[in-house]
Amino acid sequence: MMDETSSYPVPAYVGDAAVGDAGASWREPPHNIEAEQALLGAIFQSNRAYERVSEFLMAEHFANALHGRIFESCGKLIEQGHLATPVTLKAYLENDPLMKEAGGVAYLAELANAVVTVVNAEDYGRQIHDFAMRRQLIDLGTGMVNDAFEVEFDHTAMDQIESAEQRLYDLATTGKQEGGFQDFRMALHTAVKMAEAAHKREGQLAGVPTDLMDLDKKLGGLHPSDLLILAGRPSMGKTALATCIAFNAAKLYREHIDESGNRQVLDGAKVAFFSLEMSAEQLATRLLAQEAEISSHKIRTGELSNDDFTRMVTVAQELSVLPLFIDDTPALSISAVRTRCRRLARQQGLGLIVVDYLQLLSGGPGFGESRVQEVSAITRGLKAIAKELNVPVMALSQLSRAVEQREDKRPQLSDLRESGSIEQDADVVMFVYREQYYLERAEPSRRPDEGEDKFMERYADWQKRCEKAHNVGEVIVAKQRHGPIGGVKLYFDGNFTKFGNLMNQDHGDDDDYE
Repeated sequence: MMDETSSYPVPAYVGDAAVGDAGASWREPPHNIEAEQALLGAIFQSNRAYERVSEFLMAEHFANALHGRIFESCGKLIEQGHLATPVTLKAYLENDPLMKEAGGVAYLAELANAVVTVVNAEDYGRQIHDFAMRRQLIDLGTGMVNDAFEVEFDHTAMDQIESAEQRLYDLATTGKQEGGFQDFRMALHTAVKMAEAAHKREGQLAGVPTDLMDLDKKLGGLHPSDLLILAGRPSMGKTALATCIAFNAAKLYREHIDESGNRQVLDGAKVAFFSLEMSAEQLATRLLAQEAEISSHKIRTGELSNDDFTRMVTVAQELSVLPLFIDDTPALSISAVRTRCRRLARQQGLGLIVVDYLQLLSGGPGFGESRVQEVSAITRGLKAIAKELNVPVMALSQLSRAVEQREDKRPQLSDLRESGSIEQDADVVMFVYREQYYLERAEPSRRPDEGEDKFMERYADWQKRCEKAHNVGEVIVAKQRHGPIGGVKLYFDGNFTKFGNLMNQDHGDDDDYE
């Protein structure tokens, strides 16, 4: 039988620090060969032991490579409906170099005799998995130290930290022992609790409120774990609507802290806003202009009256306490977004993520010229973040120029740029559309063969349409997994790029949108 320990030497000090250091010593990574032998013996005795560990344990988790191959071969036989025993494995492993080194197929018989009891099989498996994770942590730490010694101008210390956090996250989520099937009764209990919370909430919403009444009515709020895409052509007001929603969610935030110190969110959300296009100062100026109802141009140029300045300072003080966090780092990778969101959730709490905008994110290395694959990786990554942190993620997206070529400028799902995965991965797809923008640029001119009366009739019709579309924006819900699609009319003030509730009932929902 093999010895309990095997040679996996790892230096106590890594990198240049280990060279010539008299105090450096060699340490063996954690492993338990006897546990591996006992587990394989238990599987030989009862193949059901494999089912207990196969969900979290893989061949690469075994410290002894031969044990990993035996475990993998057992899995293949069991999945094909065959028994895994020393006899059935003989044909598959008798020519394996590692098997010959261990003494040939007679070693399989030794393993069969190594088992004490099948009952402990899962305990053996969990210890093997735990030791494998520890070895990977050692490798990761060694790599971190060695990377830190390599000084590269295009790879800063912060880049290394984010890379290390990503690798730690990958290690923590690969082969997780949690998960698996959930009793339907528990799922129902969670659903009823969510409905109860919505019923007790003032706005009676299951998700994060946008404070835009018709939009909240259509969506039921922004639901946890959902990926929402907010798309539109330039100048339609995507960023204005996103900042409005983020601001409203942060403004409505209320929490209850019980006697044990546990926090319960009663309304609103703490918001992470990734502004990849605008700086944090520009975004703050836009919010300040919206709430103080002062032109952002006046704020930037300093053309403010004393009353305007006083009002701006008062509003700034009110806004300063909002749980709204802005990250304006350009060209962020999806892994960096994940890392920063996890950190914020851990330190401050997090209820909503907004990304402005999706096409400015990077999918990371390895995509080359394939922008479609990169965008697909980005949308999958955003959806994964939404599910992991159990918060809604709203990502803004550009639309293709195909919209401009049509007579009807209302966006469609096919107008989403660069990848069908945006539509596929999203739980909700919304378009921002302002007819006023197009009407103002389409003022009729008199045709050479057109009479005066006919032209004036056409011009009056245009004026009427402009008047009806004035200060009206529309959010077209083109896809929603949980509810209806259709159009929602909102008030839009172009002077302050501000969205709000439209009180005129003539601009009701357009539920006929297809």
